[in-house]
Amino acid sequence: MTDIVAEDHLTPADRVLRGEYVGCIAGALSIAEYHDGLTNAGFVNIHISPTHQVADGMHSAIIRAAKPAVSP
Repeated sequence: MTDIVAEDHLTPADRVLRGEYVGCIAGALSIAEYHDGLTNAGFVNIHISPTHQVADGMHSAIIRAAKPAVSP
């Protein structure tokens, strides 16, 4: 999957400022927040790989994670 992520040092207010010209990035999670959310949802082997910059401190990213099988 791909998504937009923010560098961890950006505050939510910083993200909103960068999203003023492109609204879809204003709600981007930081890399740490994205990782924590996937962990809390039960995913493992999480890899978040930023690719190209879409705004200062904001990047497109490839996200890979696995959800372990649940035994019956």
